[in-house]
Amino acid sequence: MMIQSLHIDHYQYSLPQTMIPSYPLSNRDASRLLYYNRGEIVDKNFKDLPALIPSGAMMIFNNSRVVPARLFFNRESGAIIEIFCLEPIDPADYTLSFASTSSVIWRVIVGNKKRWKGDKISMYNPQKNNLISNIQLSAQYVKDEGDTCIVCFQWHNNLSFAEVLDICGQIPIPPYLHRESEIIDIERYQTIYANLRGSVAAPTAGLHFSPKVISSLKDKGIKLSEITLHVGAGTFKPVKEEMVMHHAMHHESFTVSLSFLEQLLVHKGEVICVGTTSVRCVESLYYFGLMCCLGREPKQLSQWEAYRDALPVTREESLEQLITYLKKQQCNTFSAKTQIMIVPSFVFRWTSGMITNFHQPKSTLLLLIAAFMGDEWKRCYHHALQHGYRFLSYGDSSLLCPSA
Repeated sequence: MMIQSLHIDHYQYSLPQTMIPSYPLSNRDASRLLYYNRGEIVDKNFKDLPALIPSGAMMIFNNSRVVPARLFFNRESGAIIEIFCLEPIDPADYTLSFASTSSVIWRVIVGNKKRWKGDKISMYNPQKNNLISNIQLSAQYVKDEGDTCIVCFQWHNNLSFAEVLDICGQIPIPPYLHRESEIIDIERYQTIYANLRGSVAAPTAGLHFSPKVISSLKDKGIKLSEITLHVGAGTFKPVKEEMVMHHAMHHESFTVSLSFLEQLLVHKGEVICVGTTSVRCVESLYYFGLMCCLGREPKQLSQWEAYRDALPVTREESLEQLITYLKKQQCNTFSAKTQIMIVPSFVFRWTSGMITNFHQPKSTLLLLIAAFMGDEWKRCYHHALQHGYRFLSYGDSSLLCPSA
């Protein structure tokens, strides 16, 4: 199927609000697991996962950590302005930005934007919290960039910006939960292996993993590897255009280590990606390797570049080129941005299995599942709907293994 002919209505289904839980289960690994294995659908529990992963497999986890990215400010007029942090601009590096101790510049989404006249605004603090008062966090409008703005944050007390967000910010839970964030979300809208700050939405496939499940996977000899892809707010953006090719995909920053690339290169078993974010990262690597083959700087992958006429380069050859590039640059990590949009007709180079939740109709995430599963995604979702599976972020999980 050509991307020009993809119509978003083909990726529609009826999702009752009653099947979207607003809260997680008491135990992370208590969720159900739909296991699709080469045409067969079996109902399992997430605790069964280690027994289902084949020996010799490599599992790839996204260790990005969700930041308390929602901040509320007020103008002297009394208007409340919500600022949703998206990505750092100066310093542009996430680690350096979160370590800054006086000011940073970020790309943000501004709620109630019409009420903000560009003046410096102060942190909204109706409870007169002394910690917040002492920080004296302010936001200064810098410039407009269409749907987003550039804003400069300034504060006192010599705290890092990470500490400022922890004190002043709120966890940005998805809008379809229809509630404000609560104390429970600080822990549960975060994977247990979350490490590097940067996401404004959780890589939710990983929310089901408990220490016991992780330990069982290790005991079985499964190789557990980590990448970092910072999930952007665009993950919630529905495809509103009738033709999929007209949708503007968001870009996301990721980092992988040189040692990870070398391990992936020599790995001979199954590659099981935990979540669509891990898939986006791992599948993007092939095209960054192609850039190296062509003498291009591997910095950013555009939305449809993966659908151009391919070079006769294997995945191993491509990865070898990327590794060689990093070694010449004397870099132990590879960082870039990917805008890749994975839709039916996409050729998967690395991913042979995927752990993922159940996604919204007409979403880019569902398109990725359809690309991986073909029309079998419909049978899986029909089964999940008929058998009472819970959908979206705090819902149940699936292990999808469409081929041997």
